[in-house]
Amino acid sequence: MAKPRVFISSTFFDLRQIRSDLDTFIENLGYDPIRNEEGDIPYGKEDALEEYCYKEIKSIDILVSIIGGRFGSESRKNSSSISQMELKTALKENKQIYIFIEKNVLSEYETYLLNKNAENFQFRYVDDKRVYTFIEEIKNLNANNNIKGFETASEITKYLKEQFAGLFQRFLEEQTRIKEISLIRNLEKTAQTLNKLVNFLSDENKGQTEEINKILMINHPLVETLRTKLDIPYNFYIEGFADLKQLLQARNFKEVEHDPFDIDDGISIWTKTVNRKKVVLTISDKLFDDDNKLRFIKRTDWNDSYITFNEEDVLEDDFDLPF
Repeated sequence: MAKPRVFISSTFFDLRQIRSDLDTFIENLGYDPIRNEEGDIPYGKEDALEEYCYKEIKSIDILVSIIGGRFGSESRKNSSSISQMELKTALKENKQIYIFIEKNVLSEYETYLLNKNAENFQFRYVDDKRVYTFIEEIKNLNANNNIKGFETASEITKYLKEQFAGLFQRFLEEQTRIKEISLIRNLEKTAQTLNKLVNFLSDENKGQTEEINKILMINHPLVETLRTKLDIPYNFYIEGFADLKQLLQARNFKEVEHDPFDIDDGISIWTKTVNRKKVVLTISDKLFDDDNKLRFIKRTDWNDSYITFNEEDVLEDDFDLPF
């Protein structure tokens, strides 16, 4: 079973016990701790030893960087230390990183900021000014630079335990979201496929068979709109105005007769009263041809003004009195 691989990066002699305590903590979690002194890094003969540390970081999951008062061994690549180069490599590889700095060093860092340009200024808690230069570089990063002070290994392990638990919880949350996103994407693909099918059938095969016409009409924008506005849970299709009339009458709608001078001519108006509310439905005559057959309209050509749906309160005067 694959386990998270956690690289412990620090100078060795001054932080030897903390490295050992962290190794035990990580191993007890069931993770794989990676420590140079334990032979966890395979060395070859082609490159300098430090290069194999940097190569190993490319295959880890988490790097724990511990910064104390010692600068450590200088890298052959530049003036940074090897432990600093390990952290830089992890940053470059976009690994999950946790940075811990001894509290005395972290406190004196503020003194460094005030005196970094002073010549021959002596610092108490570090053996090389470049330790503070590196901390300044870390703090100026835009991301992945969360820094915690520590005095004991237990402070580090307590913080890491909370962080690892948070990572696991986030993983579970993201797994749920992945399923939801996958479902949404599948629905979107299905909808796109249906729209393409409808458009193809309407362009290439319209009127050839009764079954094709049914498919087209079931997916007609008028049918979809009516299904939504009237809360109809089942599939249906409309061939002409007569079908529409039967559908609405079955749902207790009554057609309003037109005044010949009505400016709203060109629409049919349907009403019903439910729970002291008057429901008014208007449907444009443009949806039907001269033979009162439903015209096929693509979703892209649909206009929401073809159907309006409004509810208004019914006044007391509108009800029939009992005498």
